[in-house]
Amino acid sequence: MATLILLRHGRTTANASGVLAGWTPETHLDDTGRTQASAMAESISAATTPVRLVTSPLVRCRETAAPLAERTGLAPEEHDGIGECHYGAWTGRPLVELAKEPLWKDVQEAPSAVTFPASDAFKHESMRDMQRRAVETVRGIDAEVEQAHGASATWVAVSHGDVIKAVLADALGTPLDDFQRIVASPASVSIVRYTSSRPFVLLMNHTHGGLRDVLTHQATSGSDATVGGSRGVTDTASGQRN
Repeated sequence: MATLILLRHGRTTANASGVLAGWTPETHLDDTGRTQASAMAESISAATTPVRLVTSPLVRCRETAAPLAERTGLAPEEHDGIGECHYGAWTGRPLVELAKEPLWKDVQEAPSAVTFPASDAFKHESMRDMQRRAVETVRGIDAEVEQAHGASATWVAVSHGDVIKAVLADALGTPLDDFQRIVASPASVSIVRYTSSRPFVLLMNHTHGGLRDVLTHQATSGSDATVGGSRGVTDTASGQRN
């Protein structure tokens, strides 16, 4: 099968302020995020020539995809299937508040049983449904890419932390209840190659900062994973660099 590059969006204003952005419509990259997106576009385009560029419809992913589209000449394709998890009533709330909710423990320890609370303003879904639609989407597009361009083709999906972690957990054969063990930092790249018998995970959580970013996270993060994915900044409320 073809090779999938999973690119998480760069750091956002919500990441910097410790808010769970979810599907809020105007969450943009901050200055750091724009720099990260440009750097990863350069890195990806120097390493390969992707044949498709698919992005979550949310603006932070479209902004992350833009530098890569400019370098490759590809037109970004928006797809709800790799859009952010629908967090319902958790959307737009500070992480420090959410960490006090009883559901937070389930998100950490038993995400396969979690359905986010309903909201009048935002859709909600279970984490299992989020994983199912994301995996179905990337596997379906991957098959299309191979059929159209051959088994050596590479394509890019620009998505979100929890979505990418869920796709990686599936590729690794890891239960969803253990997916919080995976880290997907802002503007990080993970690579999966699907085959007829099994997926191969070639790379996870590679950032332009390389080992320095990874080792800093290892040294300063706590035991809880941040809902939505690591923030790329120090979380003064929880003591995490997420």
